[in-house]
Amino acid sequence: MKTLPQIFCSRSGRSFDNNHPTFRTTVVLIFSFFLLLGLFVRIGWVKPPIYWRGKGMAEHRSNLYRPSNATCPPHFRWIHEDLRPWRNKGITKKMVDGARKTANFKVIIVDGRVYVEKYKGSIQTRDLFTMWGILQLARWYPGKLPDLELMFDCDDRPVVRSKDFSGPLADPPPLFRYCSDDSSLDIVFPDWSFWGWAEINIKPWRKVLEDIKEGNKRTKWKERVPFAYWKGNPHVDPSRGDLLKCNLTQHQNWDTLLYAQDWDKESKEGYKQSNLEDQCTHRYKIYIEGWAWSVSEKYIMSCNSMTLYVKPRFFDFFVRGMLPLQHFWPINDRSKCSSLKFGVEWGNNHTNQAQAIGEEGSKYLHENLKMELVYDYMFHLLNEYSKLLKFRPSVPGGAVELRPETMIAAANGLHKKFMEDSLEKSGSKFEPCNLAPNDPTVLREFEDKKLNALKKVENWEKEYWENERKGN
Repeated sequence: MKTLPQIFCSRSGRSFDNNHPTFRTTVVLIFSFFLLLGLFVRIGWVKPPIYWRGKGMAEHRSNLYRPSNATCPPHFRWIHEDLRPWRNKGITKKMVDGARKTANFKVIIVDGRVYVEKYKGSIQTRDLFTMWGILQLARWYPGKLPDLELMFDCDDRPVVRSKDFSGPLADPPPLFRYCSDDSSLDIVFPDWSFWGWAEINIKPWRKVLEDIKEGNKRTKWKERVPFAYWKGNPHVDPSRGDLLKCNLTQHQNWDTLLYAQDWDKESKEGYKQSNLEDQCTHRYKIYIEGWAWSVSEKYIMSCNSMTLYVKPRFFDFFVRGMLPLQHFWPINDRSKCSSLKFGVEWGNNHTNQAQAIGEEGSKYLHENLKMELVYDYMFHLLNEYSKLLKFRPSVPGGAVELRPETMIAAANGLHKKFMEDSLEKSGSKFEPCNLAPNDPTVLREFEDKKLNALKKVENWEKEYWENERKGN
């Protein structure tokens, strides 16, 4: 029997005779081979490499929802604001290198290929999955990423303080991280958990969104428990420890149900009590920061429950497009218990409005935080950043090129599974959404609207407790 290479590679200058297959025979053999291969794959006798596999057209063509001229969501406008400190002078090589002091790694993109120069490890595998996310961006928009160099810090709190770079000659280092605050210049970037958080069994965001969407259907809003729910680690920051004082007791009822999460116990028991889609059972869910901003934010706010949002210090990349009374209910961080009590009381007395706030906040997450738009945010941020560079990016000798096959091969367990699950197997069929031009007036108007809503709730709450004291 002849092999396929022998069939394909007949000698030139020799006529076909009885010892060589006819063209028709060759075609039939090729067709039969692929037919059998497809059958063996289907019944499981042959397992294709992960790079061939797909999970159906729906998952990898979910960007078909978007017309080619779609405008980016509101939170994209903050890209201009985050890069404002470098708009006039640009970014030099010295400025980039100045961020190395705390950076975990440097990302270099040249000719569409992604390289990394690693300096130190991070908490758990934040660095690994951040690199993985940037590599997926390059696969989502192949050949479209600009050449650049950037420094990334995977720790929680921002470190580039505005007050240290206030003079006209100051050159702040551009440093990327997951959150920032009003007194810092750190550049905000989507966090690692969008591609999975293996250490606590949280799946990639694309899958989580699907699960929570199904979880939302299980219990109608008005049939949910009419209390405020929170579950998390209370030991990461004093503010969370303070929150637990608001728990339901025999002597005090703040309309809250608060639970301390023991991740070591959960790990040993297989995370059976930590499925995010199973936690959409209360009318109200509490968001409170940890040591900095918390990854839990997007999971809490996508549950259709009215989010009771404890006044934050930090912000991530997407929450800046959300408004009090439209997407969440603001909670006073200096009087958490009474503020939570009022929020729940208001919601239970205005169920239609409270339900609308919860559903509108969840809708914002489900529509504006699809992975397609997470990639668009990353794309526009990197593109606008690259325009400010005053030097030609180059690959240093110690840098390593990121490749999906080598990263997956080096991973194990859930880390490997989440990489496989979040691998972008084909590029987007559309261009990125259209980034609105820089317009400080729009941001000021948005901030004014936000302050007015906060003030309105503050006045309602003050009036409520004054009436309670008077016995009205």
